[in-house]
Amino acid sequence: MPVDDVVLAVNGDTAAFERVYHAHVPRVRGLARRMAGPEAADEVTQDVFVRAWQKLGTFRGESAFGTWLHRLAVNVIIERFRALGTTRDRFLADGEPVLDVQPAPPRSRPDLGMDLDAAIATLPAGARTIFMLHDVEGYRHEEVATLLGISVGTSKSQLHRARHTLRARLKATRTNDTT
Repeated sequence: MPVDDVVLAVNGDTAAFERVYHAHVPRVRGLARRMAGPEAADEVTQDVFVRAWQKLGTFRGESAFGTWLHRLAVNVIIERFRALGTTRDRFLADGEPVLDVQPAPPRSRPDLGMDLDAAIATLPAGARTIFMLHDVEGYRHEEVATLLGISVGTSKSQLHRARHTLRARLKATRTNDTT
């Protein structure tokens, strides 16, 4: 995508913004699917691009447009969690993180190993968000804590539990595939 499209879009050219949208929508939808779940991915993706259009004037070109858009998308998704109260539901009254284990979804082809995306999707929203931000997107625990309004210790604890749960599910899948 030519940089000119971003410049044109910043100046209000809707056709240029449409080209920007088509160039970046697969990555944003993938991020939304992994962080917010497949059922919310389309709506979240739309919210990200509405916000991008509104905030386009703040893009100064100091980083790649894709980097700016990615950060915007993460912020929109986190705001969505806050608005839905998802982050509060992750904790007991004493502040201890809650990780309710859900069964892995059934696979359509038992001969295939469990898809990591499917395993991640079974994590509770809070644990999934922290796993995605830290292990997939590369944010440090301090950044995750700031973004989510939680302590660094909570971020580390949730990540540890998410990893443990994923390992157990993947191990169970391997065991089931060999029997």
